[in-house]
Amino acid sequence: MRPSSLQKREAALLAAERQFLSTGYESVTMDSIAKECGVAKQTLYSHFGSKRALFLELVTSKTVAARRAVPSPPEFEPADDPRPTLRALLVAQLTAVMAPSVLSLRRLVIGELSRSPELASALYEQGPRRAITKLAALIAELRDAGLLHVDDPERAATQLNWLVMGEPVNRAMLLGDAAIPSPPEIDAQVDSALDVFFAAFGTDGA
Repeated sequence: MRPSSLQKREAALLAAERQFLSTGYESVTMDSIAKECGVAKQTLYSHFGSKRALFLELVTSKTVAARRAVPSPPEFEPADDPRPTLRALLVAQLTAVMAPSVLSLRRLVIGELSRSPELASALYEQGPRRAITKLAALIAELRDAGLLHVDDPERAATQLNWLVMGEPVNRAMLLGDAAIPSPPEIDAQVDSALDVFFAAFGTDGA
């Protein structure tokens, strides 16, 4: 894609994000997006095809960006304490999910679930599903290094993910941005979840 085309595409996505999140899906039109971003409506259609396809692209791109903002887990040695390695990943994941724009997008996608289930599917596959897969891979590495007693890394990752995400996500999704935890609260949430996790899966030395 030429730089000028890429710039128009990005401008359209930014305008669409602002409008969708501020007024909801139904009230936004391709005309209103084109007017805000200064792109001809026909150009908008040539890039995205339809308003729903543009929305799907926005959901996918925002979810992928949030996932990529989470750094890879730090390197560890077999003699290391596994807790700091897991903690670093979980704090980063919870922080990314608690971004106001990500939460707003989730609420909007849930509102469109009956009409456009593909939006929720894209958000799930690119967001929570990828996060659990990444966590499961780390848990498997820690198990193989003798640092955890885990039979099923995928199930353990799902359980740990819920221990970390469950309450903060529910509160923020339902109560709004005022319920987003502060960084110290995120740290405390992760530490509490890890206490439960290591009680179940830790070795004697963990």
